Amino acid sequence: MPAEIPRTTLQLRSLIKRSGELELSLAEEPVPEPKPDEVIVRVEAAPMNPSDLGLLFGAADMATAKALGTPSRPVVTASVPEAAMKSMAARLDASMPVGNEGAGVVVAAGSSPAAQALLGKTVALIGGAMYTQYRCIPVAQCMLLPEGTTPAEGASSFVNPLTALGMVETMRREGHKALVHTAAASNLGQMLNRICIQDGIGLVNIVRKKEQEEILRAIGARYVCNASAPTFMQDLTDALVATGATLAFDAIGGGMLAGQILSCMEAALNKSATEYSRYGSTTHKQVYIYGGLDRGPTEFVRNFGMAWGMGGWLLFPFLQKIGPEGAKKLKERVAAELKTTFASHYTKEVSMSEALRLEEIAVYAKHATGEKYLLNPSKG
Repeated sequence: MPAEIPRTTLQLRSLIKRSGELELSLAEEPVPEPKPDEVIVRVEAAPMNPSDLGLLFGAADMATAKALGTPSRPVVTASVPEAAMKSMAARLDASMPVGNEGAGVVVAAGSSPAAQALLGKTVALIGGAMYTQYRCIPVAQCMLLPEGTTPAEGASSFVNPLTALGMVETMRREGHKALVHTAAASNLGQMLNRICIQDGIGLVNIVRKKEQEEILRAIGARYVCNASAPTFMQDLTDALVATGATLAFDAIGGGMLAGQILSCMEAALNKSATEYSRYGSTTHKQVYIYGGLDRGPTEFVRNFGMAWGMGGWLLFPFLQKIGPEGAKKLKERVAAELKTTFASHYTKEVSMSEALRLEEIAVYAKHATGEKYLLNPSKG
């Protein structure tokens, strides 16, 4: 391995103890020699996605967070409510690396031609444990970024872009013609809007705030419904009539929203019904829950007939389902449109030690639209 690469790397880790305490810290881990089909990447950018924060914080109550350690090696602790400990059983006393994806420069490579071809190149990578200074990873889990692309521009090349494309591909494969998306002003939601505008697909966006409406309308979104407005149910029904959307992807999870979407889909379908059926519309209506911004129970009133479904949707099982060739086509589109359709925006770039400051955690832990952080493990 080249002499300039250190023998160890700092890695951000999350530990939930059986005592009911979360501990976040920076651990020193060895940098391995790359195998023939592996490369060593100096990670310079990694997004702090909701899925990453879910692993980082677990079920801890971050309002109880305390700062320990030193400025260069901070430690953060927080209490996990007793009622939530059962859901954390599989990870108790296991120190876990964090970060699904990232980007950086290949600084060492194995002996295979594919690995050697990436030496010195800027790549995006996926595979977990990305909140680290150096990451050893198989070539197959890397994406060569277009010439002139920075690690920050390529950091979110996988999770959000492929999720947005996966939603559209699911729509096509399951025979729907338009989509509904919640938490729609997020980075992912903005990508989905650009895809649907470009591909001529009807998209109904659901948000919670006026400023989120304005974000989406500014990028050309046609149908935006504010869940906090008194006219929300009618607005949503009207948008569903206009688009014919019978498939929804819900990032919220808990509460009444998923059921309200199904109710409005049924109401929209009934507007064109020619005869009454006590079983409701025969058109299948589907809501996929793919996030958990609301960790409460999912509640609904069954007033949407019998042709409906509500289930979970995750990116990686979907990619396995469509197979390597299907996934390759999606990745090729991401690479080609990385600075346009799939561009991501971040509020702030932080180092790993800065990410463990309580004042920063208080911001990015909220999952608020427009407050997404970018972690740079090599900063500082």
